Amino acid sequence: MKKSSSDGLENRGVLPAELGYFFPAEFAEHEATWLSWPHKEASWPGKISLVYAPYSTFVAHISFGEKVNIMVTDEAMMHFATDALTKAAAKMEHIKFHYFPTNDAWCRDHGPAFLINPDAMEKKVVVNWEYNAWGNKYPPYDLDNQIPSKVADILKIPCFNPGIVMEGGSVDFNGKGTLLTSTSCLLNPNRNPHLNKTDIEGYLRDYYGVNQILWLGDGIMGDDTDGHIDDITRFVSEDTVVTAVETNKRDPNYQPLKENIELLHKFCLPDGKAIQIIELPMPSPVIYEGTRLPASYANFYIANNAVVVPTFRDKNDDKALQILTDFFSDRTVVGVDSLDIIWGLGSFHCLSQQEPKV
Repeated sequence: MKKSSSDGLENRGVLPAELGYFFPAEFAEHEATWLSWPHKEASWPGKISLVYAPYSTFVAHISFGEKVNIMVTDEAMMHFATDALTKAAAKMEHIKFHYFPTNDAWCRDHGPAFLINPDAMEKKVVVNWEYNAWGNKYPPYDLDNQIPSKVADILKIPCFNPGIVMEGGSVDFNGKGTLLTSTSCLLNPNRNPHLNKTDIEGYLRDYYGVNQILWLGDGIMGDDTDGHIDDITRFVSEDTVVTAVETNKRDPNYQPLKENIELLHKFCLPDGKAIQIIELPMPSPVIYEGTRLPASYANFYIANNAVVVPTFRDKNDDKALQILTDFFSDRTVVGVDSLDIIWGLGSFHCLSQQEPKV
């Protein structure tokens, strides 16, 4: 008999890792993608009306290869979203709406973290990390903080509650026990000031089911998350990452990205093999109303049939798309204009959270 999240496995006093659960790589097959429909004007001041066309194009590309679950506030928002997605030629029979109100659209960080264990009776569980809008920068966030438990309830799967702040964009996985993150984010005292590095590593192992944690340093300019890994370095296979590089030595991103790639060259996987590194260029600085925005091609989303890459009307757009096309031979790599979306200080990966198939 299916258990609800309220009487789930956590009440037995065991941890997900002890039960064999782990967070699969994003490039593993998805059951669905979860999204929170954009509606907060303060996230795109003066521009929110311009984000719906590229956002809907992004959703359309996902919908061709998997189910899409979209959280909306009410029926009016659902109708608005339906119209926008229909115009973008999304596969509407793959799209389902849920009346789960949110504060904002960044589902990578407030959405459910799905773990799987194909050999368990309950093959899929949710980890409900606490969410505080990147160090209490953008209150209120109480509605966003409720989303993982609501998703677990509707799917009737167990829900684990670690009780500490963690965001999906701060971690990346190869699906074989290795996790990438950054010291600038996870060790920032605006998240979990009572925890040190060893404590945090313990939570990562216990609640993500990993056994190796690799730490990079600082993030990129304009990133209000204090350095999320999904703007810097991403696993694209079990032993390969793409990592952002800046060639202009005068750019503020040059040094931190140089230091990060130097760290990557020193890392080895548990089997002793070096990580294969693919360099991804940075776009030219994107500045709007005097603000440097965190534009990065590394904020792509890997869906079942497509890899959706933010583009910025930049000379490096085609180069970045070709690099990813050369690697992802099993998927269509598509660029979607993110010049308006990035005004919200994030792009397609920040906006999405995958649910693995098991």
